[in-house]
Amino acid sequence: DRSECRSNVILTLMALVERSAGAVHLRHYLSPEEQVHLAARCLELGEASVGFYTPIVRGRYPMSVRMLCLGRHWNASTYRYEPVRSDVDGQPVPELPSDFEALACRISRAAGFELRPDICIVNWYRAGSRMGLHQDKDESDVSIASGAPVVSISLGDTARFLFGGLRRRDHVEKILLESGDAFVFRGPNRGNNELHFLGTAPADASSWFDQVVVVVGDDTAGANGTSETW
Repeated sequence: DRSECRSNVILTLMALVERSAGAVHLRHYLSPEEQVHLAARCLELGEASVGFYTPIVRGRYPMSVRMLCLGRHWNASTYRYEPVRSDVDGQPVPELPSDFEALACRISRAAGFELRPDICIVNWYRAGSRMGLHQDKDESDVSIASGAPVVSISLGDTARFLFGGLRRRDHVEKILLESGDAFVFRGPNRGNNELHFLGTAPADASSWFDQVVVVVGDDTAGANGTSETW
């Protein structure tokens, strides 16, 4: 029931906050209408036959989020991107929708960066879901070396986003991401393969929608390394 929307969701004035070099938080970036439309698109894609699934990481542990990959599939066993969902159902990965691509480019430009996306991961956080500290470094070496940005869009419940340093023991900043917020990170840290540690968990279950994070990036042809940080 959208009548239950919290009052802070209707804010449309964007505030741009630079959290560190190459990390930009665009508060209230999406209008309420854009949020509802994007949430509906995510659910539409997720309810398709090749839709949401529960990733099983190394050690056979299920992640607490539901996930949908578009453009290329992130294999939770190998930490590599691939054209088919070989660790799920063997189905080809759905294409990255053109409206998702256009939105990611628009947000990236608003943060002062350029992006040519070919990958999108939709993470659906329900009550009790979380993602521990990790580094987004499973793209190709070319993509990371170029400093290609990653665009993250939050919808629904407010999330507590952990933005760490280049090492796991570095100070972790806790940031509340509200529905309609965008977060873009790139720069020298990605080029040096020294990436900020990140983590997410819902902080508020009172809004109109479970927390969904749409992450869009560039794999630049698909050959990539592995990560041990999930």
